[in-house]
Amino acid sequence: MASKRRQECGSADGKRKKKSCPAEAAQFGSAVEDEQVKRAVKEAWSRRSPYSEGDLELDCFPFPHCIIKNFLSSEVFVENLQKELLGLDFHEKSNDLYKFKQSDDLKKRTEPHIAGLREGLFGRFRSWLGEVLGVELEPTVDISCARYEHTDVLLCHDDELEGRRVAFILYLVPPWQSSDGGTLDLYSINSNFQPQSIVKSLVPSWNTLVLFEVSPVSFHQETVLLEWVNPAYLDISYQEQIQEEFEDSSEIQLKDFLKEEKFREVSEALRLTEIEWMRKGPPNKRCYEAASLDSLPPCVKACWELLHSEAFFLLLSNFTGLRLHYLSTGSSTDSAANASKEKEPSIPVCCGEVRRWSHGSYTLLHDGEAAQAEYALDLVLPFGCTDWQSEFGGLTCYVANEEDEELLTIYPEENSLALVYRDKETLKFVKHINHKSTSAGSSPCRGFYDFSFVYYE
Repeated sequence: MASKRRQECGSADGKRKKKSCPAEAAQFGSAVEDEQVKRAVKEAWSRRSPYSEGDLELDCFPFPHCIIKNFLSSEVFVENLQKELLGLDFHEKSNDLYKFKQSDDLKKRTEPHIAGLREGLFGRFRSWLGEVLGVELEPTVDISCARYEHTDVLLCHDDELEGRRVAFILYLVPPWQSSDGGTLDLYSINSNFQPQSIVKSLVPSWNTLVLFEVSPVSFHQETVLLEWVNPAYLDISYQEQIQEEFEDSSEIQLKDFLKEEKFREVSEALRLTEIEWMRKGPPNKRCYEAASLDSLPPCVKACWELLHSEAFFLLLSNFTGLRLHYLSTGSSTDSAANASKEKEPSIPVCCGEVRRWSHGSYTLLHDGEAAQAEYALDLVLPFGCTDWQSEFGGLTCYVANEEDEELLTIYPEENSLALVYRDKETLKFVKHINHKSTSAGSSPCRGFYDFSFVYYE
């Protein structure tokens, strides 16, 4: 078969007629075809941990991205693909963000190698991506060819478009080095969630595919989440499960939320460090202690900053479906909130405290920070409450206004992030903490600490 000359496409009499050549099947390299590698990449991606095997490299700094060399297994196929692409008509595209030449959409092209690549991307590779990322992808793929020449440019952007989940680039370039330009630059971000500086540059390489998951901030995932939060909660598919459960009940508890070493570090600092605690009153509303933020040790301050960072607002939006930040795409859990007018882009709003609970601490129903808002999301993250018993008190109880029956009770639990969505007619209080012992001869219950925040849509 290899010695036979391929029949030219077209009519037998040589007249030009629109007749499609059969697509040449695109065969992917071993990095995509190996089932063991696929399982390992899926696990590493979900845990936001690096992974490398053969031609595939997954890196999570500054955000998860995957590099696959020798993406297509046949060198002849890649060369013919390049020839077909270079034969297309290209259109100049130029504005403040970019300047380059681009082909029309390749969805309807009939050239055999372009058609073969398209079928492979739409089929087997889309299935591979869906399994690796743990998401269900739409059956269509936007695909075009871009040609960059001297002085062309594409500036910093986030690739976020409505419905887009994954972005990828397949490089078909001659031998290349960084001095030639055209590197794919990845940015770190500042405290305002904006791109700050280039921390990694990828040099284009022949038959190499680069892909990354798209989010409203995909040019700069906030690394503080990767540092503090249990990787399981950064898995997009798991976030979708959490959101479904939260939308059903308007509350959820996320166990083992912080990484174990971070939780342990904060727990010890709260217990051992000299922190300035201030008594909160008046007694007809509340009685507990709150930390002076200026006196917090570094690790506790860092945890505080995590919980009111813009990155965390976006994470909460994914957990709850609430629109807690203008970059989020969530819809409110409560239909009445959906009826409110469209919000303008704004800075997230929240208030919070680091609290210490001990014998005699409590809050009463008059205590309502969220009374100013129609809806609010409560967050509580406890520390130092191992073996806490309900008879000790310290439970957070929710009741309807002017009603005695408790709607919901949240028990203090180590490293368990409690989220509760409520309207202004739902009130909360923390039950009085006493010194009741669990058995004869046992020591009285100790107090505990928590981070408490209220977030407003």
